[in-house]
Amino acid sequence: MFSGIVEGMGTVRKLVQEGTNLHLTLSCPFTSELKIDQSVAHNGVCLTVVNISGDEYTVTAIKETLDKSNLGKLSVGSKVNLERSMMMNGRLDGHIVQGHVDQTATCIERRVEQGSHYFTFKYEADDSMISAGYFTVEKGSVTVNGTSLTVCRSKRDQFTVAIIPYTLEHTNFCDIQVGSVVNIEFDIIGKYIARLQGLQK
Repeated sequence: MFSGIVEGMGTVRKLVQEGTNLHLTLSCPFTSELKIDQSVAHNGVCLTVVNISGDEYTVTAIKETLDKSNLGKLSVGSKVNLERSMMMNGRLDGHIVQGHVDQTATCIERRVEQGSHYFTFKYEADDSMISAGYFTVEKGSVTVNGTSLTVCRSKRDQFTVAIIPYTLEHTNFCDIQVGSVVNIEFDIIGKYIARLQGLQK
């Protein structure tokens, strides 16, 4: 479980394709604190550390993960938002994040207004997905590239979030432009409520 509070950015050092799997080797500020088998969210995707060598570590993404996320679009030098799993005795500063990306979205607008950076994302939506809880609500939570954010405008297939300068500087939102593809995870509470309502019909 994660909170969506990005600890730091990692840098992709090497990408190795093995069958349908992709091995990603990265460096990050806390590599020395990592352990084999530890869970780390990469742009919101929970992956397991399988190797550590010096200031670099390796994780593996399977085909299902690559199909539903933007990890397959990474290249050497790409910046990745990182978060280690939440400590149960800590504060939940973001919201409950599973690290299970639901789908990708595309940035369709980026603008600056009174010190905040507004990003609008569009994603695939149909009736079956919406009835299963894959949607946003105004003032609700959404995770974008592993970052816990509050939705300030919501439509059927798109939403807008406001990023403060600190978040822009300390996450890979600094690299997101119109056309960029990001990972999104919808609020798990909304999914459970949608599922419960579906069972009661």
